[in-house]
Amino acid sequence: MNRTSFKLSTLATAVALVSVLASCQSKDNKAATDTAVKTDVATTTVKANEPIVYVNSDSLLTKYQYFKDLKTKLDAKSKAAQTDLAAKQQAFQREVAQYQQTQNTLPADQRATTEQRLARKQQELQTYQQNAGAALQNEQGAEQEKLYNKIADYLKIYAKGKGYKMVLTYQKGNSAILFADASLDVTSEVITGLNEGYKADKK
Repeated sequence: MNRTSFKLSTLATAVALVSVLASCQSKDNKAATDTAVKTDVATTTVKANEPIVYVNSDSLLTKYQYFKDLKTKLDAKSKAAQTDLAAKQQAFQREVAQYQQTQNTLPADQRATTEQRLARKQQELQTYQQNAGAALQNEQGAEQEKLYNKIADYLKIYAKGKGYKMVLTYQKGNSAILFADASLDVTSEVITGLNEGYKADKK
């Protein structure tokens, strides 16, 4: 029996689990970037004398405590999943190695039975890996939606209270804004408000 037929790809494992966090980072960035322009006020026709402000989404994500706590939580879950999967993989490989050491001394029917059992275990391990990745992706999607809603809901209230008709978003290297006066940057105010709201929610 070829040992390599039972050996799972470490790279595939890493891709299945680590890519969840990578997509989390990129999707959360996109969620924050899209937040300001997808609010109800974004579709309003803006006149020349109506105020428009913008938020730096890069700063928003690095300083919004809710996002930082979310990233820490998902990082920990991803690491735990990888550790658990690695332990299961190592245990399986040890079992395969033990079989290979004794296979030549076993009757043909016992060899066949053992190989079938190992093949089932390999399939179970692959299924477990897929399910673990899917679970992390589902959780990431749910948390991303919460993040989007928190920012969008706050910006609606903030803009209405300030009398702003539109809130744009700026992200270095990925923005439709070529120039904006610094006086229109309300990032600090928005971050302060979001963090105060998050702190109050945790009490």
